[in-house]
Amino acid sequence: MALISRIHANAADFTNKRLSEKGNLVSSHGHILFLLSKNKTMSMTDIAQAINRNKSTTTVLIRKLKEEGLIKEENSKEDARTKYMSLTAKGRKYNELTSGISQDLITVCYKNFSEPQKNTLLGLLIKLNENIENSLK
Repeated sequence: MALISRIHANAADFTNKRLSEKGNLVSSHGHILFLLSKNKTMSMTDIAQAINRNKSTTTVLIRKLKEEGLIKEENSKEDARTKYMSLTAKGRKYNELTSGISQDLITVCYKNFSEPQKNTLLGLLIKLNENIENSLK
């Protein structure tokens, strides 16, 4: 598990270094932009759960993305306490940049891997994750 944690930290460092060359965002911001590109709109609670952060940390990340003009916030029509986030045009464009950085990371990670090795690794990691998730139920 220590190795997986180290890989995660190194991947975040890789992503953050590339993002810092383009502005002042970090990998958690990129993750939120990616989620919004796939889901169109998400509540703060849904985003916090998806990025595995508490609501206050998520609020700080969201505030930065709003300040940068990458996302917009709308109140729910059903519940005024619920706010939904979505990408702006600038956010969609920035998301293309972060997608490129993610693709660069994948290329670096899989360097010198055969296709069967990639598939085996992915399958084993999925199984490992499922085992941990199932133990938490």
